[in-house]
Amino acid sequence: MASDKKDEPKSRRDFLNLTAGAMGAVGIGSAVVPLIDSMNPAADTLAMSTTEVDISNIAVGETKVVKWQGKPVFIKHRTAEEIAEAKDINLDDLRDPQTDTERVQKEQWLVVIGICTHLGCIPQGNKSGQPKGDFEGWFCPCHGSHYDTSGRLRAGPAPKNLPVPPYSFLSDTLIRIG
Repeated sequence: MASDKKDEPKSRRDFLNLTAGAMGAVGIGSAVVPLIDSMNPAADTLAMSTTEVDISNIAVGETKVVKWQGKPVFIKHRTAEEIAEAKDINLDDLRDPQTDTERVQKEQWLVVIGICTHLGCIPQGNKSGQPKGDFEGWFCPCHGSHYDTSGRLRAGPAPKNLPVPPYSFLSDTLIRIG
């Protein structure tokens, strides 16, 4: 019987230690889970992660501007002349050399993020009457950067071409950006 009394306080102590440890783990978990959850993207950001655009109403030679992740995206339905101009370029003349084929999936459709790579301005050239620059693409009047019909930098202080976002053709008339 003497051994039963020695085991009783030890088992009670083990129970209290186990209970205190479990309560501590629950407390830490209740603090860590919201912290980790706060690192996930917000619902509005997830909603903007992809954008589907109907391109059936964009006439040849016109550009449609859509918003993706808060940035303007230019979708240009290029003419045969614009495609020929974009292909007939000496890459040695470009500061950021890329062939037109590297920048498009279907040669008649150009999809670029419409933010000048110099200081983040939005280049002009999407609407009739706006200056398109010396290379008939886009012109950033803030500092004078000129882009060609493939969105490549041709003149001015910008360091890089207009970026091409990730996109795919879901059909002949529907593009998913993102």
